Amino acid sequence: MSAARAIGLVLGVAADGALGDPRRRLPVTAFRGLPHRSGVLAAAAAVAAGALLERASRGRPLLQASATAVTTWAVLGAAGLAQQGTELARDLEECRFEPARATLSELDPRVADGLGAIALSRASVETLAENTSDAVVAPLVWGALAGVPGLLGARAVSLLRRSRAGRRGHWAVDRADELVHLLPTRVAAALTVVAAPVVGGSAGGAWRAWHRDTIAHPSPNAGRVEAAFAGALEVRVGGRTVYPHGVLELPVLGVGRNPDAGHVTRAVELSRVVGWLAGATSVVVAVVSGFGRR
Repeated sequence: MSAARAIGLVLGVAADGALGDPRRRLPVTAFRGLPHRSGVLAAAAAVAAGALLERASRGRPLLQASATAVTTWAVLGAAGLAQQGTELARDLEECRFEPARATLSELDPRVADGLGAIALSRASVETLAENTSDAVVAPLVWGALAGVPGLLGARAVSLLRRSRAGRRGHWAVDRADELVHLLPTRVAAALTVVAAPVVGGSAGGAWRAWHRDTIAHPSPNAGRVEAAFAGALEVRVGGRTVYPHGVLELPVLGVGRNPDAGHVTRAVELSRVVGWLAGATSVVVAVVSGFGRR
């Protein structure tokens, strides 16, 4: 069964890359709309359905591989993140700030109104890093460990956190999100260190920023991948960030200059490489965990 899960993950990752923008896929838009429209109960129901499907596929490798592949394709956000990141970089390069703000708002809940070139570039690097962890690494890690319910659960929690930010009940969702992402954020930061030289970045800078700058961050997860991305690209991110529910003074992550459009382009490439490494890692974890269960 470990081989069937691993094959399903490979097929799902390949489908995400081949079919492009997930905003045009019906299964993707339907799943991502659940937390926004129906909240916690709908997300929990989707995860419960995934658990039933996982149980039904035991002893049936073809069914398990197919279910894992379709679910991976439905929840994975690598292709869409790369496309939106490329749009951000192009708009910033051409000083088209309104479209850049609109794209940023699709990826991140912060208030983008009034952000200039430097602030938009900083926010773009941050959100590319965070979404690489939340929309790519986390589903793959939990998919490798728990199959279909792991894939659905990891993505549903991330979507719930964003949809309920600043609203009633957000505290419980935030705590669940922190728990679910304890492992994936660290895996994502580690893979960023490995991927940095591939895009002409600094592996040492990524490692130092990850372990030095996140100590001051108020969250056990947020900022780890952002710091690793900043260190890899040798730029600074963090600082004052405005959200609909208030203003946060976050620690500065990384050292060096402020990011620009060129750094956003490199962040997109770094995100792609981290995603590929995460896919390979998830396959290995799925196989090893399968042998462990045996």
